[in-house]
Amino acid sequence: IILRMYWRIRSLVKTLLYRVLFGGRFVFPFDSTFRRNFGVYLGKGARIAVGHNVFFNRGCSINCLESVEIGDNCIFGENVKIYDQNHRFADRNEIIRNQGYSIAPVKIGGLLDLHKYFILKGVTIGEHSVIGAGCVVSQDIPAYSIVRNRMDLMVEELRK
Repeated sequence: IILRMYWRIRSLVKTLLYRVLFGGRFVFPFDSTFRRNFGVYLGKGARIAVGHNVFFNRGCSINCLESVEIGDNCIFGENVKIYDQNHRFADRNEIIRNQGYSIAPVKIGGLLDLHKYFILKGVTIGEHSVIGAGCVVSQDIPAYSIVRNRMDLMVEELRK
């Protein structure tokens, strides 16, 4: 109980700090929480909206240059990374950091259970979905889906 209170108070203080820094561009209800090493990068004019009763475990981060929306009652396992941008790299004569970004909003439905994965730009994940550890989500996931890493499937097949 004491640890839960500690994490809750710590999350509330950091949420208040983010609200002061980012104003209305950072929507994070007080009934949502996060653990140690939660990070937010919010670009100029970008917006992050998190639903109610969302939990981010250790090491999660949201990197937003346009828009990230997360529905209610999501559970993010350790080290989940959410990006609404990718570096451009089409010009071989220019270093990558000078080529800018391609940007597209990320939408994550409610009631998800997500573990150690990356969500890339332009992705919509439907509600009631489960994304397994180690996945890189680069395309839309329909509601009520279970997504597993191909390596998990290969290991499973080898054991049979």
